[in-house]
Amino acid sequence: MNIRTDLAVERQQMTEDSEIEGVNVYSEENEDCRATVIEITTKEGEEALGKPRGKYITLEMEAFPDSSTLSDGRIEMLKRFLGELIPEEGTVLVAGLGNSDITPDAIGPMCAENILATRHIPKETENALKLPVLRPVAVISPSVTGKTGIETGEIISGVSEKISPECIIVIDALAARSVGRLGTTVQLTDTGIEPGSGVGNRRRAINKDTLGVPVIAIGIPTVVDAATLCYDLTGQEIKTEEFRNMMVTPKDTDIICSGGARLIAAAINLTLQKNLSAEEILSLTVQ
Repeated sequence: MNIRTDLAVERQQMTEDSEIEGVNVYSEENEDCRATVIEITTKEGEEALGKPRGKYITLEMEAFPDSSTLSDGRIEMLKRFLGELIPEEGTVLVAGLGNSDITPDAIGPMCAENILATRHIPKETENALKLPVLRPVAVISPSVTGKTGIETGEIISGVSEKISPECIIVIDALAARSVGRLGTTVQLTDTGIEPGSGVGNRRRAINKDTLGVPVIAIGIPTVVDAATLCYDLTGQEIKTEEFRNMMVTPKDTDIICSGGARLIAAAINLTLQKNLSAEEILSLTVQ
C-alpha cells in the first residue's frame, strides 16, 4: 500500500535494503535528544526514498521542552544543526506556513509569533540604545491558499524579491507514519518544502530552484494517515474510499503544537541572534 509520510527517516526505515547507493546515514545523541542524518546524493537515492537530494536531519526526543527552557540538549542540538544549514551572514526571512484556525496545521503561524523580527531596526537605533549587533530577520505568516486566494509560494516569492534574503526558513506541520512520532520529532532539511504534500494537497514547491536562495524547512509531524494507521494496527488495508483521505491527530495536539512552536522559535532565535543571551531572547519574544 502507499504509505504516507513526510519524514525521510521513516522512508529510509521502510526500505528493504539496509544500504542504498547514494544514501548516507549516521546518528548521534546527547542526554536529551537523538539525531539521525540522511544525505541523499544521487538520483538512485532520490528514487529509493522518494525525496529530492539533500540533507535531512531528524531529531527524536521524549517530549518538547518547557517554554522557559532554552539551554537543554534538545534545543542545543537543533540549534547546532540549524546553524550548519544557514548562511553565516545576511538577512533571513522566516515564514510560518499553515492555517492558524486548524490546530494540527498551526505550528508555522504559532512559531512565527515567537520569532524575533529585527530587520526594521535601524543601525542608528541599535547604537543609540547600545544594543548588541542584531542580524536582520523578517517574519511572515502567509496563511493558506484557501483563505487568501494566493499560493503560499507566490507570497514568499514576492516578499523575497523585495527584501533579498540570504536564506529563507519555512516552518510547517508534517505527516508521519508512526503515532509515536507525534510530539517527539523534528525534521530539518535544506531541500525546501511542498506545502500540503503530507495530507495530499500538494502546492507549489518552495525551494532554491523556485526562489533562487537556500530554503531551510523545519517541520513537526502532527498527523498520521488513517489508512496507514489501520494497516499498522491490523495488517489490512482500508477498503472504504472515504477513509483513505482521513488524517488522525491526538487529542493533545494543541500542547504538541505550542511546545513544538516554542522549541523551533527558540532554536531559530538563538541561532540567528548570536549576540543575545538566552535570557534576553526569552524576554523579547512572545510566550
